[in-house]
Amino acid sequence: MVTIEKIDTRNKTQVKQFVDFAYRLYANHRYWVPPFRIDVETQLNKEKHPFYEHSDADFFLAVREGRVVGRIGALENVHFNQYHKFKKAQFYLFDCEDDSEAARALFSAVLDWAKGRGLDTVVGPKGFGALDGYGILQEGYDQRQMMNMMNYNYPYYVKLVEENGFEKEVDFVSCYINKKAFTLPDRIHSIAERVLKRGQLSVHQFKTKNDLKAWAKRIGILYNNSFVNNWEYYPMTDREIKFILDNILTVADPKLIKIITHNEEAVGFLFGFPDVSAAMQRIKGRLLPFGIVDVFLELNRTKWISLNGTGILPEFQGRGVNALLYYEMEKTVKDYRFNHADLTQVAETAVQMRHDLVNLGGKMYKNHRVYHRAV
Repeated sequence: MVTIEKIDTRNKTQVKQFVDFAYRLYANHRYWVPPFRIDVETQLNKEKHPFYEHSDADFFLAVREGRVVGRIGALENVHFNQYHKFKKAQFYLFDCEDDSEAARALFSAVLDWAKGRGLDTVVGPKGFGALDGYGILQEGYDQRQMMNMMNYNYPYYVKLVEENGFEKEVDFVSCYINKKAFTLPDRIHSIAERVLKRGQLSVHQFKTKNDLKAWAKRIGILYNNSFVNNWEYYPMTDREIKFILDNILTVADPKLIKIITHNEEAVGFLFGFPDVSAAMQRIKGRLLPFGIVDVFLELNRTKWISLNGTGILPEFQGRGVNALLYYEMEKTVKDYRFNHADLTQVAETAVQMRHDLVNLGGKMYKNHRVYHRAV
C-alpha cells in the first residue's frame, strides 16, 4: 500500500529524502544529468527562492513500506494566473518508479491540493521559472539531457502521466546542429549584412563577466519583455530576473552572450552556454569540495554548446533582427571550438523559428510534452 507524505520544507531530513530520490532512481544512468543538489534544495526553500514572494508550492513523497517510490511538487504561480486570468496549478519535480499505484497517489495529492485552492486545471511538468525545463520527454531517450535546462525521464513516465487523465498541452522540441551542416542561405547573410550597414542595428558583445554584469538589468528587462506572446510568459519580479541572471552568470562565457541593439536600445538576444553535462555527471550533483573545479574545467573543453535563449522584442520582429540573430548564431557555432549545438526547447507555437532551424540544417531530436488535466 502506498501512502502520501507531505514534506515540511523546514525539515532538512525530509527535504533530503525528496532531493535524494531522483539520484537513486537514475543512479549512474548514461543520459540523465544530475542537477546541482543546492539548486533543488533552493527550489524547496521558501525563504530563499524568489518564486515564494508571490506564489506557493508544496511537495509530496509516495512511500511504500517505509521506502520512497515517488515524489512530486504542486505549484501555484499567482502572477502567471493573474496575468492570463487563469486558475491553474502546476506539477513539477515528478519522479516515480514504474508504479501506477504510486503515480496515481501522487497526482491525486496534486489534484486535491489544487482543488483546495480553488484552481481548475493542473499543467506540467512546469517549474518555478524560465531556467526550469518543461515537459515529459517523449523522444530522445538515447541522448544525454542538456544540463538542467531540460528534463530527462524513463519512457514509462508517459504511461504514468497519461493513465491519470492528462492530455497534451504543448510540445517543446530541441534541435541538434552539427557544425559542418549548419549553413545560412545567402539571402540571410545579405539581409544581416545590409541591416548592419544601415547602422541602426548592431551587435553588442562582451569580453568579461564584469562587462556582462554591467548590462545585467537591461538584459533582464529585455528577456522578460521578449516573451510576452509566449505560452509560458508572465511578468517576472526584479528578484526573479536577478535570480535568473545570477544563475546564467555562473556558467556563462561572456563571448557567447550577444545583444542586438537598435540605436543603443536592447531589442534582441542570443544566449550560448558551454555544455558542462559531462562534469555534472561526474560530480553527481555535489559542487563542493572539488566539483566546482571540474565544472569550470569542462567549460573550456566541451565540444557542445546549448543555444538556450533567443528572443526579440515583439515590435522588432520581422525588421531584420531575425536574420541578424541567425547570422550571429552561425558565427557562435562556427567561430569557436564547438562541433555540436543544441537549440534547447523551442515551443511548437514558435512555428517560424522551428521551420527556420530545419532549413538551416538542424535536426529535431528531442521532444518534451507539457500536459494538462481538469481538476
